[in-house]
Amino acid sequence: MIIKNVNLETVCGVTSKLPDHKLPEFAFAGKSNVGKSSMINAMINRKSLARTSSQPGKTQTINFYNINDALYFVDLPGYGYAKVSAEAKAKWGKMIENYLKKSPVLKMVFLLIDIRHEPSENDRTMYEWIVYNGYRPVIIATKLDKLKRSQVAKQIRLVREGLGMEKEDILIPFSAETKQGREEIWELIEGSIGLECGSLDESADS
Repeated sequence: MIIKNVNLETVCGVTSKLPDHKLPEFAFAGKSNVGKSSMINAMINRKSLARTSSQPGKTQTINFYNINDALYFVDLPGYGYAKVSAEAKAKWGKMIENYLKKSPVLKMVFLLIDIRHEPSENDRTMYEWIVYNGYRPVIIATKLDKLKRSQVAKQIRLVREGLGMEKEDILIPFSAETKQGREEIWELIEGSIGLECGSLDESADS
C-alpha cells in the first residue's frame, strides 16, 4: 500500500453515534501499553498521527483514520489499565462491543499482544469477545525487536497457547522499530478487499 494521504476523520466517544461509512474498516484492539499507536504509525508511515500517551489508559475514544480514501483504520480504546475505574472500563467495553456488532463494513479485527509475555486474562477475554462477535482476530505480536532471535519461536507458541488459538488462526510478529511484519499485514488487508498489492511506500512523513 502506497500511503498518499491519511486523516484522523472521526473521533467517537461513549455517547457518540458511529459514522456511517461505505469504505471497509479494519479495527485494532490491544492492552493500553502494547504499542498500538506506534504500530498504527508504522503502518501508515507517519511519526505521530496516532498519538502515543505517557499515561496508559488515557485514550477513551474510537478513532477512525481515513487512508487514501480507500479504507479506514479503527483504533479502539486500550484495555486492562489498573488505574481506570470499573465504571469507565464498563463504558469503554460497551462502546467497543457496540462497534463490533453494528459496523456493517468491518472487515477484520487485529488484536495486539506483547510477544514478550504470556497473554493476560484481559487479553484472553478480549480474544474470546472478538470471536463471540463473529470475527477471527489476526494476532499482531508486538515489540518483536525486544527479543533475541532465539526466543521468538518459543514466545510465539506461548502467545498462541495462551489465547487458545486455532491452527489456522494468523499470528504476525511485528516491530514498530524495524517495521518487520508491516508488509504481511498490508497484504492481508489488501487481499481482503481485493486491492492489488503494490509496493510499500517506505518514506516516513512527520
